Amino acid sequence: MENRCVLAVSGTPGTGKTTACEALTALGWEVLSLADLASEHGCLEEVDSNDGAAPIDIHRLAEAWEAPKNGRYLVDGHLAHFLEVDGVVLLRCRPSILQERLIQRQYSEAKIRANVEWEMTSGHWAELLEFEIDVPVAEFDTASMTTDALVKAIDEWVNNGLPSVDLNQQASEAIDWLGESLN
Repeated sequence: MENRCVLAVSGTPGTGKTTACEALTALGWEVLSLADLASEHGCLEEVDSNDGAAPIDIHRLAEAWEAPKNGRYLVDGHLAHFLEVDGVVLLRCRPSILQERLIQRQYSEAKIRANVEWEMTSGHWAELLEFEIDVPVAEFDTASMTTDALVKAIDEWVNNGLPSVDLNQQASEAIDWLGESLN
């Protein structure tokens, strides 16, 4: 492997991206916030009054951002997989648990519903396939493991050279929440 490793830590809001990134700093990773990168490159749009978020022009950011040439970096954000990275850590979470996490964050009912539906329908996998993001992907269910176990699993994946199978095959074997019922 080169003397750099840049990973996108992606997943639906509430799946544990920031928690995982913060824990991985103990292993020498540096964290880059996708929102901060978007701000630095003038790729944040006006705050949406419906959900209080400032949309990121991810395609413009992908063109403007240059990945670091040396070091170990995690790009923390639900759209991070659109950037030039060496691999994607895709965090998933059982929709019923995700719903509770988003309620605790005091998201609006509409924003909770949209994010839970995105998770339930594997929206990130649809994007990876549609945009042919052909880098190694490691998918983890954060609801079924502790943060320490997740960090260990990510570290093992990296130390083993980011092993991955064909993107289409991996997507067909992805976590499937469609049978999950919500309260």
